[in-house]
Amino acid sequence: MQRPNIIRANAAGLPVHPNWYDYAGQRASFTWAQAHQALGLDPGGTLNIGDLCTDRHLRQGRGQQAALDFVASGRRLSYGQLAASSTQYGQALRCLGLEPGDAVFTLLGRVPELFITVLGALKAGMVACPLFSAFGPEPVRTRLDLGAAKVLVTSAGLYQRKVLPVLDQLPALRAVIVTDDVALEGTRTWSSFMQDASSCGAETAVTRADDAALLHFTSGTTGKPKGAVHVHGAALMHWMTGYYALDLHPGDVYWCTADPGWVTGTSYGIIAPLLHGAHCIIDDAEFDAYRWYSILQEHAVQVWYTAPTAIRMLMKAGAAAARGLRPDRLRLIASVGEPLNPEAVWWGVETFGQPILDNWWQTETGGIMIANAPAFDVKPGSMGRPLPGVEAQVVVRDAAGQLQIAAADEQGELALRRGWPSMFRAYLNNPERYQASFCGDFYLTGDLARRDQDGYFWFIGRADDVIKSAGHLIGPFEVESALMEHAAVAEAGVIGKPDPIAGEVVKAFVTLRSGQAPTAALHAELLAHARQRLGAAVAPKELEFAACLPRTRSGKIMRRLLKARELGLPEGDTSTLELPS
Repeated sequence: MQRPNIIRANAAGLPVHPNWYDYAGQRASFTWAQAHQALGLDPGGTLNIGDLCTDRHLRQGRGQQAALDFVASGRRLSYGQLAASSTQYGQALRCLGLEPGDAVFTLLGRVPELFITVLGALKAGMVACPLFSAFGPEPVRTRLDLGAAKVLVTSAGLYQRKVLPVLDQLPALRAVIVTDDVALEGTRTWSSFMQDASSCGAETAVTRADDAALLHFTSGTTGKPKGAVHVHGAALMHWMTGYYALDLHPGDVYWCTADPGWVTGTSYGIIAPLLHGAHCIIDDAEFDAYRWYSILQEHAVQVWYTAPTAIRMLMKAGAAAARGLRPDRLRLIASVGEPLNPEAVWWGVETFGQPILDNWWQTETGGIMIANAPAFDVKPGSMGRPLPGVEAQVVVRDAAGQLQIAAADEQGELALRRGWPSMFRAYLNNPERYQASFCGDFYLTGDLARRDQDGYFWFIGRADDVIKSAGHLIGPFEVESALMEHAAVAEAGVIGKPDPIAGEVVKAFVTLRSGQAPTAALHAELLAHARQRLGAAVAPKELEFAACLPRTRSGKIMRRLLKARELGLPEGDTSTLELPS
């Protein structure tokens, strides 16, 4: 079903947000000194992410407030408990002889020990790196080796299945700590490790804005994963984006569904909400539509940050999955990970009484850069507009190869002017690749986009995903969004298939909603629907029904793999893939 192309910020029935603000005025007046002031920091002075997320709240009298609420186990940590346990963990790291800058990894589900490890390592001046617990032994080994991991915290089961087989290939690893009280050869238990902490000094390390704090690996969908290094100064970006894009305030009940093994789960599952003093809901169970609706209602979630994949799965499950549940305290829903189709934005209005606010950023940016925010109208399908302190442009190269700012609605590469606090500072051990990511003052994202007359940005596709057909440049997202408007379609993945005449033709892979059958009549109807919405030049020439679409562990559709399968080519490294049932 075709929808209007704008949702008014003050539309009747939408919830009122505390962070209503004048977008243009805020962008014009904002300085990073405001973020320093909000966090009680002196510009140019010291700052430590771990301290800002924990002990700062004790100094402000919020030690008894809930910080982390674990749904599965029923455990809850207050800010005071989180501060004490993370300090103790940092002490224990010092007892091992670790020094500032050494890398501390986790390979865990969303359990208390993961959060304590990350914050404790940051407090001690170490570099924290959570890994996704579903990785196999080889992706684990690759990342531990690239990051020169000194300490790994994991569970006994994960250690035996995924670490022990590659342990002899990790010479830098000094200690493996298992969270279970299970004595395994070559490891230490969490309890015994923490008991040794008292003799090694409790002070938070003196760190500055440019000191390394976090190591995030890209998903490795093409080639070897890249390790992006981030710094303590990123806290300023996390605070700003938590306020302007996610509307976070002290005491807000907040749920981020991303795993901390990915950058979203660290930046917005740990740091940003804790900087704002939020009450974080943590769930480690597999996706289940009714469970998710129940968590939203029973925990009175106010701000929910999730992914397009999850939203599409809820849409596919249908209204029956809610079974009468209505999360009536939910005032903001945001989404990230890949572009959110317009139909999903409108589904948010119909299901929750508000649009789902898509936003855009990358592992390399460290924080949200462009967002649909409570401050302004939503254009479903757009990335939104740049946040305060962020300068984004669409750039093209002239005949001499020099970068030029693109005209409104002209397609080009999305570029960001250097200077935001969470900008990555290196690709680990790869300075040449890092330098190649910049041109003068701009970081080149590798994403193609356009900027409309109102300053909204629209995602076209990754430069290597764009389909070149008979002289047309076609973004897969546009075609996928049009197909998803059809009531029968749950998800769509679009690729360019080589063609001797057109160069490439558009081929779509479609999964269907529950109760829909992949018939010849529906096949013809979907192709006709796409032609009507997109025109013959852009619409798919071929369409194939699929039981599922391959995706990375972080939820992004793997168009590269769809194309490899279509062409009968080797699929390459599939260690980061998840194939939904």
